[in-house]
Amino acid sequence: MNILGISAFYHDSAATIISDGEIIAATQEERFSRIKNDASFPARAIEYCLQESLLEPDMIDAVVFYDKPWLKFERLLETYCAYAPRGLRSFLAAIPVWLKEKLFLKSIIKRELQKIGFETIPTLLFSEHHLSHAASAFYPSPFERAAILTIDGVGEWATASISLGEGRNIEVLRELHFPHSLGLLYSAFTYYLGFKVNSGEYKLMGLAPYGDPESAEVAHYESIITNELIDIKDDGSIWLDQRYFSYATSLKMVQDKTWARLFGFERRQPSDKILTKHCNFAMAIQRVTEKVVLNMAKEAKRLTGCDHLCMAGGVALNCVSNGHLMNAKVFDQLFVQPAAGDAGGSLGAALAAHHIFFEQDRAPTPDTDAMRGAYLGLAISEPDIQRTIRKYNAKSHYYSEQDLYAYTAKQLEQGLIVGWVQGRAEFGPRALGNRSILADARNPKMQSKLNQKIKYRETFRPFAPSVLAEYVDDYFAVHHSSPYLSPYMLEVQNVQPHRQVIYPQNETPLSMIDKLYRPHSDLPTTTHVDYSSRIQTVHQQTNMRYWKLLDAFKQKTDCAVIANTSFNVRGEPIVNTPDDAYRCFMQTDMDILVMGDCVFIKAEQPNWPEQRQQQAECGLD
Repeated sequence: MNILGISAFYHDSAATIISDGEIIAATQEERFSRIKNDASFPARAIEYCLQESLLEPDMIDAVVFYDKPWLKFERLLETYCAYAPRGLRSFLAAIPVWLKEKLFLKSIIKRELQKIGFETIPTLLFSEHHLSHAASAFYPSPFERAAILTIDGVGEWATASISLGEGRNIEVLRELHFPHSLGLLYSAFTYYLGFKVNSGEYKLMGLAPYGDPESAEVAHYESIITNELIDIKDDGSIWLDQRYFSYATSLKMVQDKTWARLFGFERRQPSDKILTKHCNFAMAIQRVTEKVVLNMAKEAKRLTGCDHLCMAGGVALNCVSNGHLMNAKVFDQLFVQPAAGDAGGSLGAALAAHHIFFEQDRAPTPDTDAMRGAYLGLAISEPDIQRTIRKYNAKSHYYSEQDLYAYTAKQLEQGLIVGWVQGRAEFGPRALGNRSILADARNPKMQSKLNQKIKYRETFRPFAPSVLAEYVDDYFAVHHSSPYLSPYMLEVQNVQPHRQVIYPQNETPLSMIDKLYRPHSDLPTTTHVDYSSRIQTVHQQTNMRYWKLLDAFKQKTDCAVIANTSFNVRGEPIVNTPDDAYRCFMQTDMDILVMGDCVFIKAEQPNWPEQRQQQAECGLD
């Protein structure tokens, strides 16, 4: 049985194909269209999935969409009625779009499928949004029985859910409904700090550690949040006072003037300097988020009695909260879907149809998950690399596999920045060693160089350490034995025992910039100001080539850690093809590009006419 799952028309559209319950291919449309968070129908993603699966359109048994548009329309109508006359202008703008397009989504999907070769439309199914999230987390997990927690902005009505997964069944036990949403609360703070909603939330998370945890200002902001904006219940549910929000009736998250009076400062504009109050503001909402997620997890434990927890939804990408939850030891083991956002809904919809609608049994593997390391996207090929070389008259060098690892490790040791493109692209927002930019985590100048000269992004943002799984305890305080979280760069833990003291006794508190440019550990590129790191453990079973590169680096330097960031610049999707990679390589200050067994040295390449002149050319992300 071959099932195609689709997510589309909101953000992060994607496609997935499963065959007899096995995940064959999954990818986001943005990787092909080169439009960040592309929401359009994932035609190119579907075409790729068909090619990778060796399937023709007439071999697909069912197509499953990741949510139910009629339920979403019901929520829209009821919300506008409840808040009338507020939001009349937004209502008048939204309704024609729904009446013209979104209510006829079935027809739109059929028409788009016909454009890419579906002469006969297979069975067309619709899964509820949070069921898609729950299925994407539980079914690929290694657990026979587990609690499932999904948290995001909003699906149809649900904004969070607690379910019990057992065998092939998922039973929804509790739901939190719109407009009370932890994800939308976090996005409101993302907006007020001048970042882009639905893509800039991780910036808020990265900014939070620059706040002063002992300051009266953090405590003040947190008090306002918990006394004015949100009522946090012991069972994990929340209630948001809608007098302070406008997302239910308009396209804006909040009314700027209302929040300015409440918090005592105006909304930060994207071009404004980040001040101490902004860092403290971010820390306050991050603390509240961690508290709510922990409460929800405790309620999931109480309702299910399970030892294992699976998570999905956009809030599950908050890796700081994930680390906090793991350290609280509410559950023995935690599995977070690596494509936890809406892109992963395509996978969950397909799996839900397979196991629930078609009643197919499930056979989890206790020692590993079914995500294949999240390497489910387009594979680079030698012919594509050669076509790229000819197209740009590029100069390359071929290395045998073993020599390639030794050569690349030497370049990293010497302080060069390497683009590393291998095998199949990752599914989800993280680069996990197949579409990555790599650097020496020990180099104190590397964080600034990567941010300013390569990524064209804010200097405060840290980079993730990729560490050989066998040595993770030598560098990081991982307080659990679960192998299911760290491989996907979804857990933050503290660095140990390599810390460096950055606050000498009796010193005046440091500014954000002073904190940023003082080394915090022997791995300054990947150590945040609070001594934390977003860990990726690298395993032979899922990515042998990347493991061998790290092993070669350790043999040369006695360090099992390198800095890893996604191969893209600000405002652009992660590179997908050799052509994407070469263009990005030439438009930045990267030193070396490694694609397959071919090495490209920047100094040897022909002049590039499209060299980026300044950071401003890159859009917001």
